[in-house]
Amino acid sequence: MKPIAQWLDEYSRSHLNPVNKTLHWVCIPPIVFSLLGLLRAVPGGNDALNAASVAALLALAYYLVLSWRLALGAAAVLALLVWAADASFHQLGRMHLPAMAAVFALAWAGQFVGHRVEGAKPSFFKDLQFLLIGPLWLLAFVYRRLDVPLQARDMAHG
Repeated sequence: MKPIAQWLDEYSRSHLNPVNKTLHWVCIPPIVFSLLGLLRAVPGGNDALNAASVAALLALAYYLVLSWRLALGAAAVLALLVWAADASFHQLGRMHLPAMAAVFALAWAGQFVGHRVEGAKPSFFKDLQFLLIGPLWLLAFVYRRLDVPLQARDMAHG
């Protein structure tokens, strides 16, 4: 498995244009939220254990393999998004599913506009794992701004 630095570097190569970067900041969180919202609508389970919470846990397991530090930040973000998806599921009732589908479609449209401006295909066309790397790419940017190392060896290389 590739190290996290290699995943992030490879992802960055098709996300250099400032418009594309901005659209990723605007669109990736709603994509993750709406995906969790769509999964929350899958029948079965309960408020704590359902398709959305299981998907979040599986993503966290993948993130733990790549970087436990990024996984910690992702756990906080995913917990908030799972909670928001559950709240939407209960508050919107029958409108939850169409609302999540609309957010998902609009956010993905924004992503494709960004890549059109960039002149580069989305990374997930090369490897589907990049669908999970996108959120980490945003989080890694925040970590760098806060001077939080992504891995233990990053502390020594500062």
